[in-house]
Amino acid sequence: STLATACVISGLPESIIAAACARSGQRVLHVDSRNYYGGNWASFSFSGLLSWIKENQQKTDLSDECEDWRKLILEDEEAIPLSSKDKTIQHVEDFCFGDQDSAEGVEEAGALPKLPVFGAPAAQGESPGPEKESPAAEGIPLASQESPAAEGASPGSEKENPAVESPGEEPQSPEAEQALGSDAARAAAGDGAGAAPGSGAAPSTAAGDSAPQPAKTEAAPSENAAQEPKKITYSQIVREGRRFNIDLVSKLLYSRGLLIDLLIKSNVSRYAEFKNATRVLAFREGRVEQVPCSRADVFNSRQLTMVEKRMLMKFLTFCLDYEQHPEEYQAYESSTFAQFLQTRKLTPSLQHFILHSIAMVSETESSTLQGLQATKKFLQCLGRYGNTPFLFPLYGQGEIPQCFCRLCAVFGGIYCLRHAVCCLVLDRASGRCKAIVDHFGQRISANYFIVEDSYLSESTCTNVCYRMVVVAHPAGSVLSLKLCFCAQVSVLTVPPLEPGTAAVRVIELCSSTMTCMKDTYLVHLTCPSAKTAREDLEPVVQKLFNLNTETENEELEKPRVLWAVYFNMRDSSGVEKSSYSGLPTNVYVCSGPDSALGNDCAVKQAETIFREMFPAEEFCPPPPNPEDIIYDEDEIEPEESGLNNSPETKPETSAEENSSEGVSEHPQF
Repeated sequence: STLATACVISGLPESIIAAACARSGQRVLHVDSRNYYGGNWASFSFSGLLSWIKENQQKTDLSDECEDWRKLILEDEEAIPLSSKDKTIQHVEDFCFGDQDSAEGVEEAGALPKLPVFGAPAAQGESPGPEKESPAAEGIPLASQESPAAEGASPGSEKENPAVESPGEEPQSPEAEQALGSDAARAAAGDGAGAAPGSGAAPSTAAGDSAPQPAKTEAAPSENAAQEPKKITYSQIVREGRRFNIDLVSKLLYSRGLLIDLLIKSNVSRYAEFKNATRVLAFREGRVEQVPCSRADVFNSRQLTMVEKRMLMKFLTFCLDYEQHPEEYQAYESSTFAQFLQTRKLTPSLQHFILHSIAMVSETESSTLQGLQATKKFLQCLGRYGNTPFLFPLYGQGEIPQCFCRLCAVFGGIYCLRHAVCCLVLDRASGRCKAIVDHFGQRISANYFIVEDSYLSESTCTNVCYRMVVVAHPAGSVLSLKLCFCAQVSVLTVPPLEPGTAAVRVIELCSSTMTCMKDTYLVHLTCPSAKTAREDLEPVVQKLFNLNTETENEELEKPRVLWAVYFNMRDSSGVEKSSYSGLPTNVYVCSGPDSALGNDCAVKQAETIFREMFPAEEFCPPPPNPEDIIYDEDEIEPEESGLNNSPETKPETSAEENSSEGVSEHPQF
């Protein structure tokens, strides 16, 4: 049968497009050769990440694969082969800074036996367990101790799980989020971690009945504040591996960014919870310092003099409406933002804070206008959900693609994991792509095709010039101003250590984000690539962390690294479609993750492609409220027999019945 759209991998842009198409009434098939959702946007448990590392370190030559699918191509057709090997990840190196031998024979707690290959959970029609209530601010459920500021909170938002095939079942199940009400239940929370390659569906638990309050469960124990940090061994990491949700891509959500707006508009935010980033840090003169962001932070700061506070407030006020004062910056439009800051009578420390921690732009490459735009965006996002501009999704960035996959499934989208696509079938007469051929030899016809660029063969990408991003994930103790046990989500920019090198962005995640086990922190380091990931990032890792496992008491304020992985990831966000050779007009290429801190690029790309395919349709409109749905009398007569569902007598019963039909209902309290 002919579909309206066929998506060939489940990254974030593809997932958004699939959800938008399904929501507008199109028929969608979403296939992926991997056995987990998200592609390079995915999150993994620790064992899952080890499997992913092993898979990417193996240089398997798949050129001798059977090509029987070529016999299915007719005379008036032409095949565009797709790549069977993902080449977007390179130079993968992992290091253990503990006793690896002690982990031999240690089994992961809560892991279930591996499922057969044919038991793909994407086709399951199960309805996940109980609903989960959480406070919401403008449609975004927050799991942070801070109350949302400036926008207000609307309690009563519930996270429901539709009784349809739900793609969220594999990597992170909602039941695992439900199992967070007590210390005993929290021990099972890791069961909802990202799915490991080759491990089938991630198991889930339904222990505990209370709503999750992760930020409160990780509150700082006052009686232990003066004690030394608990020593964590590698065997503990392996045993508690399901408590980890390690992202391949390190990003945060701007509170007024395009992705937050889309989550609220489409009501996809009900499928996830978020935590505020609590600190913005700066690395200056070998020390980590906290950066005052809001007006209150500036005036309460003890590291700034009164003169510096006035200077900073005056400049930030100017940045908020810099378009109204072009005379202030027009003369410096051809200069870098760093050179412009030097003309504003700011002290060196203020210039450093603004350049690296507020605007977060390159010292040598970003223009004055780029710096002003970035500063304005940072300031506009302050105060919406907390004292910093950023939010982080609980259980990792990999939750976001799954949320949109779930919306697509609710409106009839079909998902197939472990389902490789061999080629695109081109009709020579019309010049359009008419079908795909999968590894079973099946032809699947569609009107539009969305392909992640990692699927394209080398011959198609001959004229493409890629950028590389390097990523490191050291798991260890807290990166802080002083040793502490408080739950923090921190953002730090380390300036270039040597001329010609790039600044490194550091994101530190505590265990209350559900990305690592208790008493550990997960730290992501990212920068544009010049060499291999290890060569680019190891100098910064050595500056910030203690890699020596033998010296116990040396520099207690310097966190100890337990385990780390380095890899290079291809950045194709700047590639134009015209750069790909021989692609039909109805085949659209999506890029993988870009190097920016936010997700605006992915949302813009998804919306642009959707509007090219369906210019008359609205992009990701909100789903209808159950009260607004009008059923045919023939459909509701059998259900109403023997029941009184009148609004005057039993409105709650009617709402529950509607939600049982696969429509999410949000009771108001």
